[in-house]
Amino acid sequence: MTSLGATQKELHKLTLDTPQKEMRELPLDTSQKTISNPIIPYVGTIHGGLVPGKLIVIHGTVPDDADRFQVDLQCGSSIKPRADVAFHFNPRFKRSGCIVCNTLEREKWGWEQITYDMPFERGKSFEIVIMILKDKFQVIVNKKHLLLYNHRISLEKIDTLGIYGKVQIKTIEFVSKSLQGSQPSSLGVTKISTENGEFPDGSQLGVPYVAKLDTALRPGCTIAIKGELNKNSKSFAINLKPSDSKDIALHLNPRIKNKVFVRNSYLHDSWGEEEKEVANFPFSPGMYFELIIFCDAYQFKVAINGVHALEYKHRFKQLEKINTVEITGDIQLLDVRSW
Repeated sequence: MTSLGATQKELHKLTLDTPQKEMRELPLDTSQKTISNPIIPYVGTIHGGLVPGKLIVIHGTVPDDADRFQVDLQCGSSIKPRADVAFHFNPRFKRSGCIVCNTLEREKWGWEQITYDMPFERGKSFEIVIMILKDKFQVIVNKKHLLLYNHRISLEKIDTLGIYGKVQIKTIEFVSKSLQGSQPSSLGVTKISTENGEFPDGSQLGVPYVAKLDTALRPGCTIAIKGELNKNSKSFAINLKPSDSKDIALHLNPRIKNKVFVRNSYLHDSWGEEEKEVANFPFSPGMYFELIIFCDAYQFKVAINGVHALEYKHRFKQLEKINTVEITGDIQLLDVRSW
């Protein structure tokens, strides 16, 4: 399990703003390398190359006089002829600012993918997390999802990181881990049993998904769900409920098109009052996510990609009766676990 939008310290802990006694170290198959205060321009080898699940975490500051900088995932470091650039990430600060992404092959640029949502500011520090997925790069800046960029060059060819332009870099961190996670016995992590089963390649679970927890919910329990939103996702829902009634203790319903994150409970044959407030809507079409639900004595706490998103006070008080997880909607479900 990982904290994708988190700082490096948070990458090793579940950050749900819970008391330290409730926190558990998350088991990660990680190997990492950190470069501190590199001189810009920086060109360095990506040891071990890039594989799905690898994270590149960059902390730095934009100088007051910056006009642009770039982060390039390159195929070598040749200058003449210029090495291919699989992923060119280029914030530009003139006018209102934008981020240009592109690919360079045989010294020719492809079509530009331009993002006008600009999270970088002159004079301000930043955190960039580039997540490597099997078919795309997913970029998170300052703990908020920013963009997706489909692979145009195969990952196997990428072996070099280049950072150029007016930017100050404090640290570059490479974190390796498996998207599917491990199953360590020390924490009793359980892959929830389900009637749907896995697809033959083991990569996805069927949706709608219904599964029973090996043990009923109690304070201290965690449920972790990994998935990917469809490109045209409208909404999806996660329900925690007892198996002996129609009640729903926790209904999580992100509505992607309207950017509304609904929470509710269905008790005594009726829905209660919806809760919708959230600091930042954490989902975007096509993105990969890891959603963690932590149950304490008084409320559920939810984090998405390592960033605390919300709390929901228990309306269904008999926690020990909550033993079923339902997942429906416009998502590809990759993994569901509890501990």
